[in-house]
Amino acid sequence: MSVLQGIQDTVQQVAEAISAALQIECEIVDDTMTIIAGTGAYKERINTKEENGQVDAGYLYGRVISNNQAYFIEDARSDPSYDPSVLVGQTEELAELCAPINYEGKVIGVIGLIAFDEVQHQFLLKNKLPLFTFLQRMSDLMTEKLTAADAFHNWKRSMRQLEVLIESIHEGIIAIDEQGVITTCNQAAQELIQQDKSELIGKKMKDVWPNSPMLNVLHSHQGYLEQEEIYTVGGHQMHLMITARPILIDKKTAGVVATFRRMADMRRLAYSITGETKDLLFTELKGNSRSLSLVLKQAQQVARGTSNILITGESGTGKGMMAAAIHSASNRRDGPFIIVNCGAIPETLLESELFGYAGGAFTGAKKEGKAGKFELADGGTIFLDEIGDLPLHLQVKLLHVLQSKQVERVGSNQLISVNVRVISATNKSLEEMVEMKEFRADLYFRLNVIPLHMPPLRERAEDILLLMDYFLAKYKENTNPQISCFTHEVKQLFLHYEWPGNVRELENAIEYAVNMETSSIIGLDAIPLRIKQYLHSSSVSTSNEKGSILELSLKDQLKQQEVQIILRMLERYGTTLEAKRTIAEKLEIGLATLYRKLESYSIS
Repeated sequence: MSVLQGIQDTVQQVAEAISAALQIECEIVDDTMTIIAGTGAYKERINTKEENGQVDAGYLYGRVISNNQAYFIEDARSDPSYDPSVLVGQTEELAELCAPINYEGKVIGVIGLIAFDEVQHQFLLKNKLPLFTFLQRMSDLMTEKLTAADAFHNWKRSMRQLEVLIESIHEGIIAIDEQGVITTCNQAAQELIQQDKSELIGKKMKDVWPNSPMLNVLHSHQGYLEQEEIYTVGGHQMHLMITARPILIDKKTAGVVATFRRMADMRRLAYSITGETKDLLFTELKGNSRSLSLVLKQAQQVARGTSNILITGESGTGKGMMAAAIHSASNRRDGPFIIVNCGAIPETLLESELFGYAGGAFTGAKKEGKAGKFELADGGTIFLDEIGDLPLHLQVKLLHVLQSKQVERVGSNQLISVNVRVISATNKSLEEMVEMKEFRADLYFRLNVIPLHMPPLRERAEDILLLMDYFLAKYKENTNPQISCFTHEVKQLFLHYEWPGNVRELENAIEYAVNMETSSIIGLDAIPLRIKQYLHSSSVSTSNEKGSILELSLKDQLKQQEVQIILRMLERYGTTLEAKRTIAEKLEIGLATLYRKLESYSIS
């Protein structure tokens, strides 16, 4: 029997305590390569051999025993000298940090910390030096046969080392004993719970987190991973993601250790990884006109505040770009910028998209529930585009969120605090909608604290040539680099055209022309038909070099009339799917036919 086998129960307790405290698997083998203790998958392999029982085969544990040296394997799956399982592609471990266990001048075993996922991997990378020291202290704890005073001193020193390590972790850590009393917590936990550490230790968990599932772990002996929990104590709401694990000693649960962090922090981290990180600056709204310069100056001034903003203007004037620029210039620039198009999401889904839903709230709902856009925007900005399309029954709920700064998920009565700045946009007259009882007056005044109006392109004609050159440079690079400019006739046409689609329509026209032009100068032949038709109904001079006047064929004139009819219908009924169904019905054509005509005439 090896030395470690003689104290196998104690060794197993040490392994489980280490794993519970650090949230990483632990394995301990003796000098015969027998697994003496372990957690997770290693617990099932206790009393079996590691590395085929061959100390001299050159694998990791054999080298630790032979060389009396600690090792850190950063990429276990690619290291053929890590374990025999690497050679057959069966290695599940990502990384391992291990150290020898010394007793009376001889190596009697190995203690290892093993990472099975990326979080554990990063934990080992960032803390390898203190962890090597910690493992040595755990080795000392198992092997030193000193007087009771010396043993107590070493234990106290090891626990202090563990406390320092726990304090270095950014997540909150809290532990309770078998009576549900808090025994340990770190500085991060103190800050998240907003109570002093000295006050927390000794309190019953039920007085800090009422009905905490951690208390159930004491009886079920089963922990849980990344569970969303919400507590409100003394007016302070804690919206947390919690992982809890039992501390098992002699097959009994002696306590529970939990790690946790704020949901808002986790969402912000997720947004920084998956969201668009490029800031959109005010300088990207191109133009030197007085009307645009005035609204840009106003936007820059109000960006620093927190008041709600309502951006009005026709479709295609850049309301979305203005909202993004305001967010980028605000104190919330490091938080998320969440966009919701109220007119593009089906009404049946809009409520759950905005406010989220609880688990099992409806058929097909995720069992753990889902956060809504307001929760995802916590600490940042939410942009509610086409706010005029928001149904009346949701206007009431939105008003409540703006007033209380709390969200209630669908199917839940739990209020969740959110810190969000709201920027709204519409191409409709909300004042008229208020008069017609289609939009709530109280919501309108909540949204319209700071009004900004994006001028239509026809009122900033001095910006058209600048925008033409900007979009030409943008699209010609990858499509037709030889194009250098526009003919005089095209410039005159663009300067006099009314641009019902505004900057978006202008950009669309330039992209179309770049694709259609075969020479180095964009001429009238490359211009979209809907714009070229304007020549027939206006006094714009488009004389060519020979002095002849451009005339349209009967076929083109009929197309022109058709385009004007469609444009008037779109202006009257709108551009939503329901509006297009109405237009098709009025024109007595199929919806598919209407879409083909919109595409054929390049109508945005």
